[in-house]
Amino acid sequence: MNPTQVLMKEHRVIERVLDALEKATQALEQGKPVRTAFFLEVADFIRGFADGCHHQKEEDVLFIAMSKAGVPVQGEPIGVMLQEHEQGRQYSRAMHQSAEKIIAGDASARQDLTASAQGYVALLRQHIAKEDQVLFPLADRLIPAPQQQQLQQDFDRLEHTQTGECLHEKYLSLAAALQAEAEAAA
Repeated sequence: MNPTQVLMKEHRVIERVLDALEKATQALEQGKPVRTAFFLEVADFIRGFADGCHHQKEEDVLFIAMSKAGVPVQGEPIGVMLQEHEQGRQYSRAMHQSAEKIIAGDASARQDLTASAQGYVALLRQHIAKEDQVLFPLADRLIPAPQQQQLQQDFDRLEHTQTGECLHEKYLSLAAALQAEAEAAA
């Protein structure tokens, strides 16, 4: 599997969590019971997997290789992806903060929670489409096969924490649990 295929496979996991987040947000808006901690767990998944693992592979490995192959970092497409990564981080932080306020008793934060969750879902859906349909095919054309093997090794290195523990399985399990909970709430 080449590096962009790995990233696309991770996109499918992220999309499962986006589906779950969307269903849970809709259920919350309809007055159905949804654990507020569900949104904290989604924020944890975003921070640990979508941003911490997936975006790190893109930013610290793929985008650098693409830049060396002649794709400018400023502007399209890499600059736009970096900007959207940061916007996603802002939505995730806002969702986390709103959920914490609700848990602390501030019911007025519910609207902020749903707005940040909906914003994140909308942003990531179009972001993933751009990467899958434009950025990754460009990377496949520009980065030679021997260099792609090195990128894959760099990806493998990034998947492990400083202790050498791979957190991928933890986040795959969390994605499945979030998906199951959202299905039950819908």
